[in-house]
Amino acid sequence: MDFNVKKLASDAGVFFSRAMQFTEEKLGQAEKTELDAHFENLLARADCTKNWTEKILRQTEVLLQPNPSARVEEFLYEKLDRKVPSRVTNGELLAQYMTEAANDFGPGTPYGKTLIKVGETQRRLGAAERDFIHSASLNFLTPLRNFLEGDWRTISKERRILQNRRLDLDACKARLKKAKAAEAKAAAEQELRLTQTEFDRQAEVTRLLLEGISSTHVNHLRCLHEFVESQTNYYAQCYQYMLDLQKQLGSSKGEIFSGTFVGNAESTSPPAATSPPAVAAATLPAVPTIPVVPTIVGVPNTVAEGVLNPNEVKPPASGTRKARVLYDYEAADSTELALLADEMITVYSLPGMDPDWLIGERGNQKGKVPVTYLELLS
Repeated sequence: MDFNVKKLASDAGVFFSRAMQFTEEKLGQAEKTELDAHFENLLARADCTKNWTEKILRQTEVLLQPNPSARVEEFLYEKLDRKVPSRVTNGELLAQYMTEAANDFGPGTPYGKTLIKVGETQRRLGAAERDFIHSASLNFLTPLRNFLEGDWRTISKERRILQNRRLDLDACKARLKKAKAAEAKAAAEQELRLTQTEFDRQAEVTRLLLEGISSTHVNHLRCLHEFVESQTNYYAQCYQYMLDLQKQLGSSKGEIFSGTFVGNAESTSPPAATSPPAVAAATLPAVPTIPVVPTIVGVPNTVAEGVLNPNEVKPPASGTRKARVLYDYEAADSTELALLADEMITVYSLPGMDPDWLIGERGNQKGKVPVTYLELLS
């Protein structure tokens, strides 16, 4: 390999001169060319932009992907310029487990049916999360990374060149002061003019780049609006999915209180009169039963079809039960009965009803009520 000895010696001399100038400035033994106040403000603004952009970028990555191992994996794929493999979201994984559990427990049982409903909602939530992460990464994180890995690197490079030009300029000023002979002064003055020109040119280049930070702020502001819009749509989707699930379950709490009610989804006829009470008591000693209205000939089974006409519902001859309302409930339609917390109502069941619902009466008002909103009293 060929070496240019003269250039190598010249570069070494320049480096030594800059190091000497820098050291003397730090020790207070040499003068330093100061930049104007506007330029210093531009430098401070650029540093502030870089620091906060890094923090916002890192924390947004944590928000979108809390798992640090997954973030490291994505970072490596990105640096290797390879496509990141598709990853199942936590909601989608939970949906898979719930569906498998429902199949094991029996998809026709109340618990199995509920698991399937909740699992489907979790799957939709997971899909919405995946879309939000993709949108936020594309419209928000990518522009921030492009600034840090592109524009900021260019600015940093030009700032280092400007710093070297300033050290060269101040070193020339120091040599001019030390020159005694007229020939040495003339040479120092010529060198000073050249270094001053290079310094001014580099300062102008750096100033233009620093002033471009304003355009960066405008771009990041637009990206921030897009991020907020994506996040708003994501949370709106999640809220709607949960409202739909709550409607299906008839409960905003999703909590089954032990000992309040056990429904028999398979029973479509009243118990036989010849059934010994002692056998039933021995089978389910701690479970209270709900009176069931027998099927009446000539009256349409509107409950089995999912439509309830309160005028057609009659209390069972075997009696009814009292229940205390645990939470307020707003009726969704005319077939349901609105509830107020702590009030007392009369309840009973009908053949073919969903086990999560009962018929409730309050005075002359009748309608379906969700079991999970009630505490059945013996």
